[in-house]
Amino acid sequence: MSTAGHHGEQERHGLELSPFRGLRYAAGQVRSLAAVTSPPYDVVVRPDGLHHLEALDPHNIVRLILPQALDPDERNARAAATLRRWLDDGVLTVEEEPALYVYEQRADDGALQRGLIGALRLSDPDEGVVLPHEDVMPHVVADRAALMRATSANLEPLLLSYRSDGETSGAAAVVEAAAAREPLLSTVTEDGVTHRLWAVTDPAEQATAQDDLRGRQALIADGHHRWATYLRLRDSQRPSPGPWDHGLVLLVDTARYPLRVRAIHRLLRRLPVSDALAALTGLFRVRRLDVTLPEALEHLAAASAEGNAFLLTGDGAFHLADRPDPHLLARTVPSGRPDAWRSMDATVLHCALLEHVWHVPEDSPEQITYIHDAEATVRKAEREGGTAVLLNPVREDVVRELAQQGVTVPRKSTSFGPKPASGLVLRLVGE
Repeated sequence: MSTAGHHGEQERHGLELSPFRGLRYAAGQVRSLAAVTSPPYDVVVRPDGLHHLEALDPHNIVRLILPQALDPDERNARAAATLRRWLDDGVLTVEEEPALYVYEQRADDGALQRGLIGALRLSDPDEGVVLPHEDVMPHVVADRAALMRATSANLEPLLLSYRSDGETSGAAAVVEAAAAREPLLSTVTEDGVTHRLWAVTDPAEQATAQDDLRGRQALIADGHHRWATYLRLRDSQRPSPGPWDHGLVLLVDTARYPLRVRAIHRLLRRLPVSDALAALTGLFRVRRLDVTLPEALEHLAAASAEGNAFLLTGDGAFHLADRPDPHLLARTVPSGRPDAWRSMDATVLHCALLEHVWHVPEDSPEQITYIHDAEATVRKAEREGGTAVLLNPVREDVVRELAQQGVTVPRKSTSFGPKPASGLVLRLVGE
């Protein structure tokens, strides 16, 4: 009898990462691997970035992760048909052997990240194996679930982090041994990052990594909506076990490869800067900064030493809003939460500014857009006549501490990276 069959669900613990037969672009079928990759679906700046990626190669992965059509059902049907056509034409091929994949990203500044890609057994929050730290938007989860169900595929891995003791043993030893071999693929994307991938097909190496990971707990660094989507699809097939019991992930040991944390900015599309500033009168100290964007972000970082601070722009200047009125915070930020949560910029932004001062619903894509790149946020605000709200990043230790207490931070509060490129390895569900 197998271990999974012998032990009950409640006896399972730790990360259970399984090999899978990867789905990859076939050599010689595309212009270049760099031309068919994409950032994760929620990082692509639309429409500019989307159109750029589509133009790089007719087989760019963005045609699967962000299919274009007016009707949602048509979008998903188009993605499914595209995936099937690429399989039939040999553009995408399924590996012969199940593998765990070692994935490396090396930036042109020398920054290095390595991790393991595999099919992770999905676990419920009360198991404490995979810790979310952000809330999700139901309409995004529904959209991703419909796309995954239509394609029967995990199209891009989400990013999970865990911490070992830092020694080169267990999973770390498997990762480093693979990285010393000739890679399956190597490509350099437009941002100057070199991506390399290795397949670990040796059962002994797979077992070494799996045994080590079974004692680990992971934090969702990037991909909360995809994780919630995985759980939704798994629950849709219950009570029976089925193909949606696992999801595609990249696991990174942050004791060896610390993640970088960046902010996710907000574009308030229907709120002119003049109106946003007028509403802050008497509630925040506001100063106009006639400086460049990098200089403005330095001012924002410096202001964070004294408390909450935000950078507003979209009118050709930068406005630093800091020193919020304590009475505003006391009446708008919910009590009964840890101080680390109550004092976060994202908490103050969502609870005080968006809800009570500016009256902008945070779950309305027509009124608020979440953008990872500060320059792109500013550019879109100026073009659309809205307000860009730029934030400081949150420290990883704060996020992890709250997650371990079961406390989620406001949605889109953090951007951990470097994020895995989409298009290097996919997973057919049920394969």
